[in-house]
Amino acid sequence: MEVRPNSCFPMRNIKDQIPLFLMSLLDVILRFGEKAELKRCSMAHNCLQCIKYLMFVFNLLFWLGGCGILGVGIWLAVTQGNFATLSSSFPSLSAANLLIVTGTFVMIIGFVGCIGAIKENKCLLLSFFIMLLIIFVLEFTVVILFFVYTDKIDKYAQRDLKKGLHLYGTDGNIGLTNAWSIIQTDFRCCGVSNYTDWFEVYNTTRVPDSCCLEFSENCGLHSPGTWWKAPCYETVKMWLQENLLAVGIFGLCTALVQILGLTFAMTMYCQVVKADTYCA
Repeated sequence: MEVRPNSCFPMRNIKDQIPLFLMSLLDVILRFGEKAELKRCSMAHNCLQCIKYLMFVFNLLFWLGGCGILGVGIWLAVTQGNFATLSSSFPSLSAANLLIVTGTFVMIIGFVGCIGAIKENKCLLLSFFIMLLIIFVLEFTVVILFFVYTDKIDKYAQRDLKKGLHLYGTDGNIGLTNAWSIIQTDFRCCGVSNYTDWFEVYNTTRVPDSCCLEFSENCGLHSPGTWWKAPCYETVKMWLQENLLAVGIFGLCTALVQILGLTFAMTMYCQVVKADTYCA
């Protein structure tokens, strides 16, 4: 008896449909992969946009802070131009000049960060990160060296300040003269380590009038009982120690701002790379 294949399920049709099934399955997999890729691209883009505007605002504030510091430095240079450094070795190391240089650097770094963020430029973002990292490392190194060599720095500073006393009242050193007069008047002190430091300057027993308990013309020629006895170096150093908490908070805030800037820059750089990879 002849056996006929079941007409409802022909074997030949099943074999012909297997490649079609595989093609459909492959098409579904590809479409799923494309959707997943688009989703990853969209997530990377959204994350990039969020970090982009956060970093732009951060660097805009950073740049505005630099403008403020520069403005204060210029104002001091114009209005207090006669107030210079106490150091004879570093005559340009005044408060005004330090603020001008610091403000300029902050403005440049903030500008690079703003442009790098808004343009999503990897080169500028990396440049911003490297510049900020170099400054952070230098600051950290200076702080460490300061604590390690405190005694040597004290000796060098006192020697340099005593050397600067000999420029007091001389031509071309009105800035140093005014600086010593203000320090001795405001801190009620006289000389670097003692009022006798001025004896070597004048080659006689006298001090500047700013050392007097009660200011009057040529009061520095009177007896030592009418002069301030506290040494200026130790008095200013003690004042800094009393305000160490404020100095520490300022330093900590500065470090946190720099770390935040480094984090923003590196995070956005990585997001730009990721967006370029997924959305290429």
